[in-house]
Amino acid sequence: MDHLISDLFSTSFLSSGAYELRCSLHPHPFHRGAVRNEAVVISGRKLAQQIKQEVRQEVEEWVASGNKWLYLSMNLVSENPASNSPADVVINGETIMKPASISEEELLNLINKLNNNVDGLIQLPLPGVLMIERPDVDDFHVINVGRMCLDQYSTLPATSWGVWEIIKQTGIPTLGKNVVVAGRSKNVEMPVAMLLRTDGTHEGPRGDATVTISHGYTPKEQLKKHTILADIVISAAGIPNLITADMIKEGAAIINVGINRVQDPVTLVGDVDFEGVRQKAGCITPVPGGVGPKTVVMLMKNTIITSKELEVATN
Repeated sequence: MDHLISDLFSTSFLSSGAYELRCSLHPHPFHRGAVRNEAVVISGRKLAQQIKQEVRQEVEEWVASGNKWLYLSMNLVSENPASNSPADVVINGETIMKPASISEEELLNLINKLNNNVDGLIQLPLPGVLMIERPDVDDFHVINVGRMCLDQYSTLPATSWGVWEIIKQTGIPTLGKNVVVAGRSKNVEMPVAMLLRTDGTHEGPRGDATVTISHGYTPKEQLKKHTILADIVISAAGIPNLITADMIKEGAAIINVGINRVQDPVTLVGDVDFEGVRQKAGCITPVPGGVGPKTVVMLMKNTIITSKELEVATN
């Protein structure tokens, strides 16, 4: 079931363009019972279309005002096939694959060659001891991370921003809510936790939630003590079936970020036991088709934002 909201429920499309999703967390929640006994499945693909149109319009206006057409070079330093996926985007670009054994000198030479012609990114973390202290549009640079930790304005890592936008677009409240973030990577879970706990008086996204972070060494029984109380569970640990139905409370919102290959190279699953959890949750994102499409469009959004900021800085 890959749809945004079932016709069985009373829903509305807000003037801001956001869908109001009747999760049990919402002030006017839907009630699971005789009419329906499954969670609403949130389609990241459908939510991404709205932002994709916004980015398309921004890019067209950017080019019409005399600027060059944006060009994004994705330099993937990885042996992970999950990193190499085609994307339907509105910005021209290329993907340059390099093995994890690449030397720092070779990678730096490639970046220097691209710098004059493209808006580029490096997918982090880089393997081994490679350290690149340069900004990138996936926003893992130390300056962006530092500003975000201090609740200052910064562009946001694409996946974390995608998770935030899913929460906001679907009307899932965060103020005063309990949130569990499963995983502690610096490029997804840490930024997500920072956004959700940020004080509402500060600039940029702010969740005002109480956030608990777990990781691979958190005993499952200990994790369950937190998830069973959580209004929102966000899992990006990369562990299939980490979150099961007995670990969540009725009506919780489940954001399934993790992507895992099981059984064969083309079968993808998240961290959440989707079929089991959907019988108990209020709403849930699928894998694939949930957070992934939002990540792509937020990366495109970052590209146009970064290009505009660079234009201002150099003029």
